[in-house]
Amino acid sequence: CSHAEPQIWYRAISGEEFVLQCALPDRDATHIYNNSLLEQHKVKWFWQKDKEPLKAIKESSNPALQGDALWFKPVREKIPCLKIVLEVQTKKVAKCSAYDTNTVYLLAGNGNSITCPGTKCYSHVKKPEVKWYKVRISLDLKLKHNEIRLNPTYDKDAGIYVCDYALYDNTTKWTMRTTVTVEVIGKPLELECRVQFGFERSSLMRDCVHEQQRCHANTYFSLFSVYPAGLKGHTLLHVAKLKEVTERDLGSNFTCFAENSVGNATAVIQLKRKQRVFLLHVLCSVISILFALLLCTAFIYQHWIEIVLMYRSYLVHNETTGDGKEFDAFVSYAKLDSSESNSTLISEAKFALELLPDMLETKYGYKLCILERDILPGGAYTDEVVTAIKQSRRAIIILSPAYVSGPSIFELQAAVNCALEDKKIKLVLIKFQAFQEPETLPPVVKKALRILPVITWKSSVSAAPNKFWKYMRYHMPVKSTKMLGNWSLKDFCLRLFSLIYQ
Repeated sequence: CSHAEPQIWYRAISGEEFVLQCALPDRDATHIYNNSLLEQHKVKWFWQKDKEPLKAIKESSNPALQGDALWFKPVREKIPCLKIVLEVQTKKVAKCSAYDTNTVYLLAGNGNSITCPGTKCYSHVKKPEVKWYKVRISLDLKLKHNEIRLNPTYDKDAGIYVCDYALYDNTTKWTMRTTVTVEVIGKPLELECRVQFGFERSSLMRDCVHEQQRCHANTYFSLFSVYPAGLKGHTLLHVAKLKEVTERDLGSNFTCFAENSVGNATAVIQLKRKQRVFLLHVLCSVISILFALLLCTAFIYQHWIEIVLMYRSYLVHNETTGDGKEFDAFVSYAKLDSSESNSTLISEAKFALELLPDMLETKYGYKLCILERDILPGGAYTDEVVTAIKQSRRAIIILSPAYVSGPSIFELQAAVNCALEDKKIKLVLIKFQAFQEPETLPPVVKKALRILPVITWKSSVSAAPNKFWKYMRYHMPVKSTKMLGNWSLKDFCLRLFSLIYQ
């Protein structure tokens, strides 16, 4: 092993502390050194200077053995070790600018950051990402711009931190390592106790008493007599000054005691850690409201048709009252002979004469006008079509290749003209099959096909998809009004969900 080539190359700053890990395989990379490793492996360190024989390193020497790591306090020499090379340079050679101190003091409860002192060196080299360790403890450190961010800072954040980054010298990769000792200190605090006495000549105000029957070791107390104008008697103000609030003081009781010949009184002050609860609650509330609005928006967008149908069913007046119309909708479709029928299971005639009336008339209570069924023959075809459309509130047009290229296109043209004259008449286009618009279509029909909403029929079986019929009801007139009456919000929501999933 002593004749093996070095595998790891470190650089350190002269006069500063340095820690060297044992180069064992498969070790936890989040620990700089680990005492529990000794239970599995007996770690021994040796060093060799010049041509002297190997010397074992002991815990009391410098460098010292701690756990499975080697500590230099400080490091002063260039020491070639077993498989590891440690090169020590002065701050001048390493081109260190404004080198940070290796000991930092952070105020407890505040937001703080810990910078890596080594990044101030080798200023001519672009710094890669810094890797941080905390000695003995594996922590999920929050890093930003190669700094550790603590917000807030707790007592547990104190300790020794180690930071590494890579340097390249020709073909050698060096690891620049420095250590930072972090100490967390408390804030100073003044505790006031104000007591008003009457005309008694003698009064006593005792020192602040800690709940462990003794005051904090780093506190001292002052006693003042105050005589405000206009007040009978006098007021004593007792101020206890805590030079530093420690973790022990949080949750402890500080008692102020006052007495005279009439009686006595006490007051208790308890220190608690300041929590940013209000800001956190506000942030959580805002996020919750935004999330709820997002869910509501998505729900309304997804189920807009159902919501409109529920609104029209319970809150909108009957649209058909007093308009003088006889039918809710005129149905126009391509009249094909049985020999011309396509191969789909539902033909246009079956859709118009059977399925459409079965759903709109039988289930939803609309009254349709089907020319062959509801208009007595004997009149002129064109006059019958125009009259039937004018007596209807809607014109349902079932579009297909046979419709746009056949004689039935006249009914669409007549419906468009009637709708232009009577604003109460609206067109509902059903795309029963895909089609190409013939060049011979009248301009008013071409414009209607482009701008009017189209409902696509996607089923060739007898049972149509629910969404299609919801769209049909959406475009049909409002038939009746169901007043909410004694319906509760729960009943209304249940009715809405049944409409969504029916």
